[in-house]
Amino acid sequence: MQRLSNKLRISICPQKTEGFSDKHVKFYTKYASVTFKTLNQPLFQRFLDWMMQRENIEKHRITNVQVRIFPFRSENGNGLAGKFNGKGKIAIYPKRLEFCRRLVQDFEKETVYFFIKARAMATLIHELLHVKYLHDEDKVRRLTRKYFSIFINRQGAQNTNTRHVINRIFTQ
Repeated sequence: MQRLSNKLRISICPQKTEGFSDKHVKFYTKYASVTFKTLNQPLFQRFLDWMMQRENIEKHRITNVQVRIFPFRSENGNGLAGKFNGKGKIAIYPKRLEFCRRLVQDFEKETVYFFIKARAMATLIHELLHVKYLHDEDKVRRLTRKYFSIFINRQGAQNTNTRHVINRIFTQ
């Protein structure tokens, strides 16, 4: 059985780098690296295996998971955390640099890293659930929160900042 981690890649659109300064490119590259490492962690991969088995999500329906370097803005101007295209391709997008700068003003560096990691994990859980529940956004959101909470509670990493970050992820 092929592991989901074998389908995980960092993806960059070379034409997108033209609109960003070197500072932005460096920031987004580091963001993608943190996201990639987080999603590849064996403990998280085992959790995803368990969740997919429990939800009867077939791994062969996922062709690849791309951690995108640059953020994505939808037509309505909102940022997108992730996307499942129905053909097996999942894309995970970063938050914008400006958002992360505001986060750094409110929290310590470790909390900001936790936000980036938690958002990546919750996004992948969410998009994997879309494999089974393609058009049921309410159910996918409910299940995402449920499974993400199960994973976080197993880690025993709950404190005030953790709860605040998790609430921020699920209310945006």
